[in-house]
Amino acid sequence: MTKFRTSRELSKITTHVLQEMKQKGDKIAMLTGYDYSSASILDEAGIDVILVGDSASNVMAGHVTTLPITLDQMIYHASSVMRAVKRALVVVDLPFGSYQGNSKEALHSAIRIMKESGANAVKMEGGREIAESIDRILSAGIPVLGHLGLTPQSINKFGTYVVRARDEEEAQKLKEDAKFLDEAGCFGVVLEKIPAKLAGEVTDSINIPTIGIGAGPHVDGQVLVLHDMLGINQEFSPRFLRRYHNLHDEMIKAFVSYIDDVKSKDFPNSKEQY
Repeated sequence: MTKFRTSRELSKITTHVLQEMKQKGDKIAMLTGYDYSSASILDEAGIDVILVGDSASNVMAGHVTTLPITLDQMIYHASSVMRAVKRALVVVDLPFGSYQGNSKEALHSAIRIMKESGANAVKMEGGREIAESIDRILSAGIPVLGHLGLTPQSINKFGTYVVRARDEEEAQKLKEDAKFLDEAGCFGVVLEKIPAKLAGEVTDSINIPTIGIGAGPHVDGQVLVLHDMLGINQEFSPRFLRRYHNLHDEMIKAFVSYIDDVKSKDFPNSKEQY
């Protein structure tokens, strides 16, 4: 049986702790979480960071992209997670349309997330093009996690989910954006679906932690979507995904057994009644 330390045996994770982990070479473990029950188990297992991702739009609501999820819905998911967490740092995605192109709206959105959910930080996709929004949010004392590379909220611009920054021009822009996020005061940056070599170069060139997803091993930490790594979602199988379980099949077996027991009148038995 796998041994793990409970959240009570581990110190509270803060943005400062993540910075210390980078300096020490301790890898940062991050997973997504969207509800009380899952977040409680994640925290008990000792996860460092829980990302309340806009991927909830896909895995919780069934949308094809992350674009439809609203700020109110993100606050709902974040609030559910925060009720469960004692140790992990909880970061919440600012959803599409809540910060792009309007820095005042960005600040308002971030403040709502922090006040109404009690979360620890927000995450934003983009680099220098959202500089004003980042500056306003940071000036209010709200920690910001950046996100570069494949940015799912910009899928209609990209038109594809292929690996980003393969060509020299885009790779150079990503490096510059990473340095900008570092100098602007972000506490870290997610690097999604970029070449491993580039991710390593970025990690070595900035002072803040990098969290990779499909970015190879030369980063300061890793993040996966909970439903993907548990095998609940069977439709998404990119190269970077390691499935740690096949809950889809396990759940099907359990549901079929329950249905059979009800139909055959085996459930409930004499010990399962009052």
